[in-house]
Amino acid sequence: MSETTEGALQNQIAVAGMYENWFLEYASYVILERAVPAVEDGLKPVQRRILHALKEMDDGRFNKVANVIGQTMQYHPHGDASINDALVNLGQKDLLFDCQGNWGDNRTGDSAAAARYIEVRLSKFANDVVFNNQTTRWQLSYDGRKKEPITLPIKFPLLLAQGVEGIAVGLATKIMPHNFCEIIQASIDLLNNKKVILYPDFQLGGMIDVSNYNDGLRGGRIRVRAKIEEFDKKTLLIKEIPFGTTTTSLIDSIIKANDTGKIKIKKVIDNTAKDVEIQIQLAPGISPDVTIDALYAFTDCEVSISPNACVIVDEKPQFIGIAEILRVSTDQTVELLKQELEIRRNELMERLLFSSLEKIFIENRIYRDIEECETFESVIAMVDKGLEPYKKDFYREIVEEDILRLLEIRIKRISKFDSFKADEAMKRLQDELAEVEDNLANLIRYSIDYFKHLLQKYGKGRERKTEIQSFNTITATVVAQANQKLYVNREDGFIGYGLKKDEFVMDCSDIDDIIVFRQNGTCVVTKVQEKVFVGKDILYVSVFKKNDDRKVYNVVYFDGKTGVSYVKRFKVTSVTRDREYRIVSQDNKSKISYFSANENGEAEVISINLTANCTAKNKQFDYDFAKLAIKGRESLGNVLTKYPVRKIVQKSAGVSTLGGVDIWYDPTIGRLNRDQHGDHVGNFEPNDNILAIYNSGNYELTNFELTNRYPAEEIALLAKFNPNGIISAIYFDGSNKTHFIKRFKIETSTVDKKFLFISDHKASKLVASSINYAPNVQIKHKPDGKTSEIELIPIDELVDVRGWKAIGSKLNYPKLTDAQFIDTEVVMPESEELTQSPINEVEEDESTDKETLPVVEVESIPVVEEQQEDAPEEPETIVVGQTITLEEEPTESKSEDIPLEIKNYPTEQILKDSTKGEQLGLF
Repeated sequence: MSETTEGALQNQIAVAGMYENWFLEYASYVILERAVPAVEDGLKPVQRRILHALKEMDDGRFNKVANVIGQTMQYHPHGDASINDALVNLGQKDLLFDCQGNWGDNRTGDSAAAARYIEVRLSKFANDVVFNNQTTRWQLSYDGRKKEPITLPIKFPLLLAQGVEGIAVGLATKIMPHNFCEIIQASIDLLNNKKVILYPDFQLGGMIDVSNYNDGLRGGRIRVRAKIEEFDKKTLLIKEIPFGTTTTSLIDSIIKANDTGKIKIKKVIDNTAKDVEIQIQLAPGISPDVTIDALYAFTDCEVSISPNACVIVDEKPQFIGIAEILRVSTDQTVELLKQELEIRRNELMERLLFSSLEKIFIENRIYRDIEECETFESVIAMVDKGLEPYKKDFYREIVEEDILRLLEIRIKRISKFDSFKADEAMKRLQDELAEVEDNLANLIRYSIDYFKHLLQKYGKGRERKTEIQSFNTITATVVAQANQKLYVNREDGFIGYGLKKDEFVMDCSDIDDIIVFRQNGTCVVTKVQEKVFVGKDILYVSVFKKNDDRKVYNVVYFDGKTGVSYVKRFKVTSVTRDREYRIVSQDNKSKISYFSANENGEAEVISINLTANCTAKNKQFDYDFAKLAIKGRESLGNVLTKYPVRKIVQKSAGVSTLGGVDIWYDPTIGRLNRDQHGDHVGNFEPNDNILAIYNSGNYELTNFELTNRYPAEEIALLAKFNPNGIISAIYFDGSNKTHFIKRFKIETSTVDKKFLFISDHKASKLVASSINYAPNVQIKHKPDGKTSEIELIPIDELVDVRGWKAIGSKLNYPKLTDAQFIDTEVVMPESEELTQSPINEVEEDESTDKETLPVVEVESIPVVEEQQEDAPEEPETIVVGQTITLEEEPTESKSEDIPLEIKNYPTEQILKDSTKGEQLGLF
């Protein structure tokens, strides 16, 4: 082998090594120079170069975007397309640029017009906070012909205000935009050593759940929702859309969900113009509340975003939180303000120095001493000699440049020199210098004032647009439309929505889980499909609802090993899909003899018939499931009989053994729940309803389904409906400009329909409402127009109970400023008032003069009777199980043959739970 060949082999580099080095260099370049912003100014290089080019072109007038792109290409080597995209993106954020022409619409996704048609200039805000050549650090451009800023000296957390998204090689960054005013206030709080928390805010508005924001770091997550309003029972309106979507993409996702059967809608209309408005027309018979939840579950009306705050710090990518980015930016703002103050101080000191030199030079006529000098050097020396006695008073040494500036003063200026005006000018400079020195000594105070000035000058119109809420978790299977029909072939063991010739079971959705019980005592939960085998001898099929603690299964099964029949009650709340569970003993001969599924925990009575040849004395007997406790699905159960069973049939339907269900209302999300979140509404039986009183002056009766929506901003009062309850209301009548008060009963029974109980004038509004039987009315008014007075008046002195359509009584307080109800403990009214609403008619017992009221099963109830002279001061007390009797003294006008008329005390007037505001008793 020759020496030449050996040398060539030694100089060879493996391809893997070349790839590794070059790829790392490329990745580093993309990260640092293209995709990730610098923490100092929050800008990517292309954005920084655009701003620098615009500043160079800035003359107060608009510039064609095409010209700006051309100017920027002197600094950015990646072509005009990338510059145009970045420029339009900055313009749509409406912060740094004043734009003219069609810049596109980030709400609809419409693109901007061509660069030659649109114009741009720097905004006043950009000129105030972004640029300062004296504090800018510079570097040569890519071709060495120009200088460009390394970072711009931005005195504002721009990165948090605009947000950023970029994909590099091996990493990505995604920082959400935050509210302009909140960022400034957070910087002020940070300088005041207060803890700060920032949450995203989007131009598109909408709603946001920030419970898992995690300060914008990796692993965090935010949920963003559109604002959906119920225009009427057949129409929904979307007024604000989530961040990252457009009206076009949102409508496409709604149409796709409808086509796949997740929701049922009639039509989607995009009415977006100045404001976003997407109209959704519902199909007949479709609930608006359920559809709203379905839109959040199946469309882009709700999107989940994972932030990832990555920025360049000291020329390295780092993952830091929003609070840390704010701190770095705020500290940098303070440092930049300090530099600007120091620069200004030096400028003022130099101006004061030269003004002093000028005054000395002219007033002491030093300019005359140079008339006999023959050389320029001697002239400088003569002036320097004339200034010698004053040099000790200056803050620095007088140099030749200072003398040259004095020699440049024109004779005209010397002849018109006014010593008084010169002193005044120097006094102004000294005052400004003192102010600058004071600001430097109190730099934090000065920085806070700077931020406050920004907030005052530019904060108007930049208030928060995205509403922060805590979203409820929507279960897709609950809100999905029943777009399929479930069928079963019991003999062959198949279920699915494709078995259209077999037995129909129920409507379902194509994302539901199905629970199946078989005769052999096995249970399985599987995903609904067109056709799926689940095992032969199917006993029961239904849609499975996870964590449903109200559904109870009642079972009698035969144990094949012992021959004993067992009875059990159990729930199935959570299972592993497609896994078989046994609810009977493990013997192969064991089987289910009787089965029932009860949606609300009902316990029926069954009749058991034993075989004729068994030795049991009673071959037929009944069993009540209510005696049996609810246990786990794998429990053995209780022995029903040791004898062989011939037949089991249901003798009578049962009632729920679970009692009523407790319902809570969470005003944060405007929803009902069973998880004890929010305010307790009450314990509900199947036929109970909810009373909702709206701020609009309407009331509505609804069921207590968890899918109902009660927006907190619309609700004045939400409670369990009491048919015998009394509603008190104070409202303002827009037509008469007067306040009215009324009391009424709910006389309607229609559910899910609103009834207006105040005047229908557009300016009318509900002021206060109460379900307390007899609340006090607190009136705040100004009888003399100046001094406020507060009166507390029992409501029965102001108004009687009338119909719900009654106008009510006028509150004669012309200077009324506020009115509200104060709940009271309910006491028994006087007997002559009781005929207004009796509950039960009590028949006379001919054998006695005493009449018996219904037994009241409460612990103790105070009874207020008409006071006699010798009556005790404290009221009597009724104890549990006691029978209340009233003695009626005969009068001359009554005959023994005429039945005595007894007027009942209405129970709703007697019984009141003052702590919950709910009436108890026999209704």
